[in-house]
Order: sequence, then structure tokens, then C-alpha cells
Amino acid sequence: MSPEGKTPKSARRKAAGIGDGFSGEGYLDGRLLIAMPVMGDPRFERSVIYMCAHSSEGAMGIIVNRPAGSIDFPGLLVQLDIIQKADQIKLPENAETLQVLKGGPVDTGRGFVLHSSDFFIQDATLNIDNGICLTATVDILKAIAEGTGPKHAILALGYAGWAPGQLENEIQHNGWLHCDADPDLIFGDDVEEKYQRALRKIGIDPGMLSNEAGHA
Repeated sequence: MSPEGKTPKSARRKAAGIGDGFSGEGYLDGRLLIAMPVMGDPRFERSVIYMCAHSSEGAMGIIVNRPAGSIDFPGLLVQLDIIQKADQIKLPENAETLQVLKGGPVDTGRGFVLHSSDFFIQDATLNIDNGICLTATVDILKAIAEGTGPKHAILALGYAGWAPGQLENEIQHNGWLHCDADPDLIFGDDVEEKYQRALRKIGIDPGMLSNEAGHA
């Protein structure tokens, strides 16, 4: 398995612990979900979600536009005993500014790092699509703190999950749009603007959205 992701997708997912069921064609892994205004679930209102895995067995994604509030990355490193409090001032710049987001309502005590493919841990990093990877081990947090981590990364607490057929049903009932992902929408620091930008990316004026379903 290589950082370039030349191993078959099913094998990569199995190695990363997500399972070999997430290997179907025609699914939305590697794309962005954009919540429609009619979204009735407040947990996902105005959410932009990067899809990490999607198949007949279900789906899993990371919300990329919801800040975690008062939690910052240096403080989290101290809390996890990765660094001492006095060492916060020694952190590299990308560690000091790394965004901590609410990734979704499932498993909120666990951290998931979406990152560029210039960082890779054998049997722990999932190469999803187009140079975007997911790693959920403490090793990547240590690497970022030491300045040897990926160039681009966000840390999400928790994730969004769907049972088999659930996401497809929500899309059919006008809950979501979807579009191609791009690194700027995933890693950009303008978190509050990502929802509007994602809609504009697919040519939609947020003020003109109706209850009709659609996709790009």
C-alpha cells in the first residue's frame, strides 16, 4: 500500500479498519454532501460533509464546516498528554492553527484527521480519493506536533454515520445535494463561509434553493 493509493480501494479500506464492504462503484465516497435548507435534523443544518466511505452497508463522513468551539489543537495535545503545557509555544505554525471541528454526532470522543496525502501510516491511513486521506490514530497528532505531519489537515471530533440505505433515502427526500470535493473546501480556514461556497461551486444561489432535489 502506497501514499499514492495504488492498492485497490477495497483493500485500502479493509486495512484502515473501515471494512471491505465500502468498495462499490457509483457511491459518494470522496465527494461533498451539502445540506438542503429543508434539512429537518438540526445536527446537520447547513452542513458540508466530506464522504469518507459509502456503500450498500452504509456511509460515513466528516462535517468540515462546524467549529468545535472553545477547543483548540494545542490545548487538545496537552489534554491528551502528547505535549506538556509549557511546550505549546514551541509548536510549529500549522499545529498552532490546525482547526478542530465537530465532525458529527457519532463517537464524539474520538478524533479523526482528514489530511493531504503527503502523510501516510501503514495500515492506519485510508487514502480516500484525489489526494485526501483519513487517519484516526494518535500517531498523526504526534507527527503534527513535531512538525512532521501532513501539509494540510483538519481534526474532527466525531463523525456522521448512516445505516444501509439511509443516506440514499435522505437524498431522495431532498435532504442533500452533492458535488465534487476540493482541498480548499475541506481544509480552508474560512469555516463559516464553506456552506455558501459549496453551493456556489455547483452554480446554486443559496437564496434561490427550493425543495426540489438535485445534484451536480
